[in-house]
Amino acid sequence: MTAALVMDTVNWDPSLSKLLNSLVESKADIPSCTDEEFGFLSELLQSKELNALVKVHNKVLHNIKDDKFYPMLSNAMDIDVDVLEVLATKTHISQDCRELFQLLQRPHIQGLLCAHDAVAQKDYYPRLPDIPLEVDEDEETVKIVQLVKSNEPLGATIKTDEDTGKIVIARIMHGGAADRSGLIHVGDEVCEVNGISVEGKTPNCVLKILQNSEGTITFKIVPADSKGGMRESKVRVRAHFSYKAAEDPHTPCKEAGLDFSKGDVLHIVSQDDIYWWQARREGDRNMRAGLIPSRALQERRIIVERQQKEKTDEDTISLCSVPVPLPALCPRPSNSLHDSPTKCNLQGIKTKKIMYDAAENDDFDREEIPTYEEVAKLYPRPGLYRPVVLIGPPGVGRNELKRRIMASDPDKYKTPVPYTSRPPRLGEINGKEYHFTSREKMEEDIQAGKFIEYGEYKGNLYGTNTESVSSLVDAGYVCLLNPHYQALKMLRSPKLKPYVIYIKPPRFEILKETRNEARARSTFDENNSRGFTDEEFNEILHSAARIEFLYSHLFDEVIVNADLSMAFEQLVSAIQRVETDPLWVPASWVQ
Repeated sequence: MTAALVMDTVNWDPSLSKLLNSLVESKADIPSCTDEEFGFLSELLQSKELNALVKVHNKVLHNIKDDKFYPMLSNAMDIDVDVLEVLATKTHISQDCRELFQLLQRPHIQGLLCAHDAVAQKDYYPRLPDIPLEVDEDEETVKIVQLVKSNEPLGATIKTDEDTGKIVIARIMHGGAADRSGLIHVGDEVCEVNGISVEGKTPNCVLKILQNSEGTITFKIVPADSKGGMRESKVRVRAHFSYKAAEDPHTPCKEAGLDFSKGDVLHIVSQDDIYWWQARREGDRNMRAGLIPSRALQERRIIVERQQKEKTDEDTISLCSVPVPLPALCPRPSNSLHDSPTKCNLQGIKTKKIMYDAAENDDFDREEIPTYEEVAKLYPRPGLYRPVVLIGPPGVGRNELKRRIMASDPDKYKTPVPYTSRPPRLGEINGKEYHFTSREKMEEDIQAGKFIEYGEYKGNLYGTNTESVSSLVDAGYVCLLNPHYQALKMLRSPKLKPYVIYIKPPRFEILKETRNEARARSTFDENNSRGFTDEEFNEILHSAARIEFLYSHLFDEVIVNADLSMAFEQLVSAIQRVETDPLWVPASWVQ
């Protein structure tokens, strides 16, 4: 008897029977299929378990398509009680009866049956009382809105209209209960809450009414003249500061605020309000958006903070000639309804240690106020790797990390050959140690912005050309750079799309201990003939703090170089992520 006849005889599922017949017919055409493999598939297709599962699947799918998938009964708990009464008289007769009697009394079994009945009876729907009929007849259209109060905030704020003095809806939070109801809109006038008139009351008074309400909340509302639909923005931004709503004295509603940390990616769903945006953390499954300071508000806050610091610190440069009082910038209009850079001219530093940005200086950077940066996902490009840029203070170990990375795979990792105006020395080959060119040509290219960084040492110019980086990327190499931090502004462009890693020193005690144990040679000594001094360790930390203050908003990742081996492993992992994972970058890079 063939396998197909067996299945037909017991009336197994037709699709499985057809599949088995095809398997038998094609066995000779599959030379790689062993008898053991064929036997396994044959037994699987004829198994009662698989056929039963297919039948259940087809039945459920058929019922769903026909919209006839209903519970068989809605009183399972009542039946459980009846069965227990019958079993109570038979527990002394049968062990099976005793076990079933005990099983049906267990709390989790009865809880399951109660949940089944609640779903079957659709008892999960909120019960709203009848809408009151005694609505005032006047010239205005009045609507009655009822919402069930729960642990979830209603997701709206109110304010007093400056012209009329009436209580109006100031803001609807995207994804909140009020938004999902579709019944309340920005600009609607609130006349009553639970039958209590709000005329002449302040927003705080209305809040107290709501806080004291239980169950259903009934609003009598005069609809706004126009109700534009709430459409979510698709803007994503990376936050360059941390925010806690509970610590913000100017937020219109602490409960509606969204806390976030520096570096978080936020989905900005609404920018309608000039002072307060609505946002969610990217990937957050919470439907309701929260309030965060807008870009304009946060920039002005920072300006005010820096101006106040300027008064007590003579070394802090002026950022704004006209002080802007914070209260005027951050009004509390509502309450919640629920509980090219300038050139730098630095010389005389050894070029092997530090080079300088061709178009940047610290004064310009100090005037930058990083708040939010619009970002988008950049997906890896096969064969085109993003340059990896190591930023950090002199002496932190960037050169050693770069050397180790390049030594790990010389055919993959490359660093651009620098340019110089000095003549080649004996044995030097043009394009290997340096690209040798004239001073006039280098100065011309510097003026044209073709150099990422440049510097002068002993009367000769040295620098890194942008095209030398692009050529390595186009050739399929991972380009490694460890420039002076001021070069970031030239490097961080849509053309190069670098991944910036900040190599950070540990605190003083660990920095001193680890460098002394490793017998590290001072990078402040031209001959590298001695270890670091305490003053040099402090200089490293001071320089690091300065770099972080000015440029931390441009870092993609931070690696603390407390232990060189561990820092190297973290660096390798970071580079692998850049090669394989989609990462957030400035939105202009993917447009």
